[in-house]
Amino acid sequence: MIHAKQQALDVLKQKILEDGTCLELADQATNLVMGDGNPDADIVFIGEAPGKSEDEQGLPFVGASGKFLNEMLAEAGMVRDDVYITNIVKYRPPNNRDPLPEEKKEFWPYLLKQLQVIEPKVVITLGRHSMEYFLPGMKISQIHGEPKRIAFGDDHLVIVPLYHPAAALYNGSLRQTLIDDFLRVPVIIKNSAYPERG
Repeated sequence: MIHAKQQALDVLKQKILEDGTCLELADQATNLVMGDGNPDADIVFIGEAPGKSEDEQGLPFVGASGKFLNEMLAEAGMVRDDVYITNIVKYRPPNNRDPLPEEKKEFWPYLLKQLQVIEPKVVITLGRHSMEYFLPGMKISQIHGEPKRIAFGDDHLVIVPLYHPAAALYNGSLRQTLIDDFLRVPVIIKNSAYPERG
């Protein structure tokens, strides 16, 4: 099954290239950073956009934030191969600026397609950029770590908004909050297997 999903993701990557998505970003980026990990994962992490290290290696979350993400996974008894990691915007914005609303909008349909292929039990948004698309109007400071069920196609998705690992690198007090929030995710997954229908 994994093989078929990976094939579908490879086709999607090709489509992003062929469609000329965010050409201005593409022109100054080294790589299209599609995603990394297990295409059959229960958990998908979604960040905002690649940084310098990610652009060079063509993989998401391989810089300082990625090291912290690996630590969080280790605390929960997991490794990167247990999850799938991607970003809304798949090209590095110049000078690591925040992705623009129109860039996120252009990549949004491809992200949704990624999620349809992988079919995760839980989507973890890292930072407000990815959270606000799934949970518009919410404040991360108020809802971090709380599972939210949203309609997704004919089904539902469980979204867990977390602070971005980069924020924890700049603000030590967020570090433990982020780890504590993440350690609750296995329980959330277990509960999502028997969802209450609203």
